[in-house]
Amino acid sequence: MNNSFVNFHFDIDGDNFTSAGEASVRIKKHLREMGFAPDVIRRVSVAMYEGEINMVIHANGGEADVNVYVDRIEIILADKGEGISDVELAMQEGYSTAPDNIRSLGFGAGMGLPNMKRYTDNMRIESEVGKGTTVYMTVNV
Repeated sequence: MNNSFVNFHFDIDGDNFTSAGEASVRIKKHLREMGFAPDVIRRVSVAMYEGEINMVIHANGGEADVNVYVDRIEIILADKGEGISDVELAMQEGYSTAPDNIRSLGFGAGMGLPNMKRYTDNMRIESEVGKGTTVYMTVNV
């Protein structure tokens, strides 16, 4: 089996809600050019977008790597934010630690992590309070 892949790397700006989502738009374009099915592209885009927004809201940005294989697409989102103290609680729909000013912009409804899980085939979160969070997601092709 050929294990080679194409990597796309993105720096997520933590100070800019306007640019939040740019990486997901760019990966959607790349995947379309590579000939992936629309449903695969949509699932990757939604998971990426939710992750980007979380990094902007909670972690002052971070880095995203998308590794594109023939049979799967792996998304790795890493930040150096405050970390998630209770991952199980954070995975519950509607649970949010977003401040009111973020909620007033229409973000922080507590659906980010649940949607990331819903739109991927596999998701794993590694988080350490005070150090940051890394989310690993896979979308099978």
